[in-house]
Amino acid sequence: MDIDTIYKVREVDAGQDKLIAEIEKFLNNNDLKLGKDVIKYLTISIGGEIVASAGIAEGGIIKCTAIHPNYRGEGLVLKLFTELTYLCFDLGFKDLFIYTKPENEKIFRNCGFFPIEIASKVILMENSKTRLPNYCKDLQKINSRINATKIGSVVLNANPFTLGHQFLVESAASLCDWLHVFVVKEDASYFSWEDRFELVKKGISHLKNVTLHEGSRYIISRVTFPTYFLKDEKIADENYAELDLRIFRHYIAPSLNITHRFVGTEPTSPITNKYNSEMNYWLEEAPLAYPPIKTTIIERKTVNSQPISASKVRELYLADKMEDLKLYVPPTTYEFLEKNKNVKNK
Repeated sequence: MDIDTIYKVREVDAGQDKLIAEIEKFLNNNDLKLGKDVIKYLTISIGGEIVASAGIAEGGIIKCTAIHPNYRGEGLVLKLFTELTYLCFDLGFKDLFIYTKPENEKIFRNCGFFPIEIASKVILMENSKTRLPNYCKDLQKINSRINATKIGSVVLNANPFTLGHQFLVESAASLCDWLHVFVVKEDASYFSWEDRFELVKKGISHLKNVTLHEGSRYIISRVTFPTYFLKDEKIADENYAELDLRIFRHYIAPSLNITHRFVGTEPTSPITNKYNSEMNYWLEEAPLAYPPIKTTIIERKTVNSQPISASKVRELYLADKMEDLKLYVPPTTYEFLEKNKNVKNK
């Protein structure tokens, strides 16, 4: 079959309801569903029938990839990914990632993708053999300057940084020789990445055994844990939690000799609570080839018997209840919020 003469490639925006309905039907027939975070789809049709599709989510993440059973082995995967790569580049995405079923690994290797980690039902791949190893080498350079045995870690979104976050970091720092704090780098929160990072930096500046890290694509990001950034999702997909935690245990923790991970109790966010419940197994108990990491849960700091949360802080901030905010945030965060109270534009 001469595919070049008969196939039709189409770009479909997420808002084109009629065409999206056709894609949804095609995906459902291939045991897949629409991605809620997909911003654009690419389809290949033959004789008016969709025979291949893929979606692009924010950040260059490829998902919802399917090939009609009758056309597998016809060269459609390579055609699809050639067109998809051009489209991603046009959208400004150079670093590409893909979710697929583990049995499809060989197919996408042939398209220039390399495995990062395999979970129970999904594999995460990227279009580079060196990006992740180079990231780990950068972490190892940081670790070479640290002389410690019990090395802890904390991952924060800090949207914004609260007294609860400060208590968690202080508690973790007191329980280990050295602590690595990672701030989620995705700009998908109310407060910008730059502001969140600066607030954490100021809020923990009094601690002398802490290294503050920018987050990366490999730790609680749209790549490793996309459910976290979907506002209408109420539960976390266990495959994503598994992937994120396995990547941490496989790559990040060994690069920094991390032995412990600290997390606060999570009574207000079902997604984060689900992630935390998966953490103990995948970091400590799962029989993986990488060293186990001890998980320690620290009780959330409270105000008037209610847990301090960033969502509560945002609620008070948007309601202009600045005096009440003083109970929930450190002075450095309060100063920032006070300064910016007239520019609430989100």
